[in-house]
Amino acid sequence: MTTIAEKYAQAKEKYAQIGVDTDEALKKLQDVKISMHCWQGDDVKGFLFPDGDLTGGIMSTGNYPGAAHTPEQLRQDLEKAFSLIPGKHKLNLHAIYLDTDEKVDLNEIEPRHFEKWVDWAKEQGIGLDFNPTFFSHPMLKDGYTLAHPDKEVRDFWIEHGKRSRKIAAYFGKELGQISINNFWVPDGMKDNPIDRYTPRKRLMASLDEIFAEELPEKYTQEAVESKLFGVGAESYTVGSHEFYMGYGLTRNKLICLDAGHFHPTEVISNKLSSLALFSKGIMLHVSRPVRWDSDHVVIMDDELQEIAKELVRNDLLAKTNIGLDFFDATINRLAAWVIGTRNTQKALLKAMLEPTEKLKQMELSFDFTARLAYTEELKDFPFADVWNYFCELNGVPVGLAWYDEVKKYEQEVLLNR
Repeated sequence: MTTIAEKYAQAKEKYAQIGVDTDEALKKLQDVKISMHCWQGDDVKGFLFPDGDLTGGIMSTGNYPGAAHTPEQLRQDLEKAFSLIPGKHKLNLHAIYLDTDEKVDLNEIEPRHFEKWVDWAKEQGIGLDFNPTFFSHPMLKDGYTLAHPDKEVRDFWIEHGKRSRKIAAYFGKELGQISINNFWVPDGMKDNPIDRYTPRKRLMASLDEIFAEELPEKYTQEAVESKLFGVGAESYTVGSHEFYMGYGLTRNKLICLDAGHFHPTEVISNKLSSLALFSKGIMLHVSRPVRWDSDHVVIMDDELQEIAKELVRNDLLAKTNIGLDFFDATINRLAAWVIGTRNTQKALLKAMLEPTEKLKQMELSFDFTARLAYTEELKDFPFADVWNYFCELNGVPVGLAWYDEVKKYEQEVLLNR
């Protein structure tokens, strides 16, 4: 039987014929950190108000057994998922996932409430990213937080944003990796508004107050994230793409593009090159919309591959932070993490295995026949043999062997909760 290493050697030789160094591609992929989101593990409930309703235009459906109910259970599940994914990555935490016995609200959180997460991250050798939580809280009033006309409501959320920044800086300082702090707010209206301008003016002022204090960028950097609409905000979203693109460019913030936050006919892969020309940097939320922002598990579809190609072909990986954002309670939650993360890595590897410079030269010389011939022929190249070798190098299961481990974990751990 041909071994994985032998199959890789054959694939390496074939790719070399078109000028691709597979060893170099694997080195590049090894350096890419994906920020895996904690909220897939418990259906976005968190540990602040775990029995509260999910609000802010977000909906998690399904009742598959085994959801994490405590920080310890969530970390246990994350460890298992990371063990099935090649490379060292990051974890993306939301503020509602604090780990403390103190009774504390969102406008009172401090770094000490996340010390256990930092200790765990040090043990795992991973970084931590962060997100303030502007949803699933009684102070989300009338569909508004930072854009609410009531100053008391705005002040609550402004304080939460300020404290979130301190926590992200704490992560970065303790772990030696920049913590990306991503700001998304659900503010909007179900029906047509009369005044679209004033709420956006309030949101701008609230954000300016949150970001007024300079924090060391070697520890943390902020991103701002737009959305088209959500449940309960179908007609108007204060934080639209245009709002946050303008805000990010004028305030020197990273701009977050979520694959599900645009009109069904839009794709973020076509926005990356334009945004990269003008922005400080990019934060990606790799997700999968099904007709709207439904946050399905990332699959190896055309758009995921186009996103990866844009990042690799234009050398944008250095200024792009890649995170995942989906939550599916109809399937094994741990499997969802593994499938989504591995697919994102696979898409990047596929892009790295293109003869990019050769293809660009074909295009520059208007040899569209050669460009089409090569890009089509590449679809039949032995990409899977290179991926399998990457998994073997990293000591993680190859092929569906990871799923066998997930099913075993489900029987021994998840079904006993």
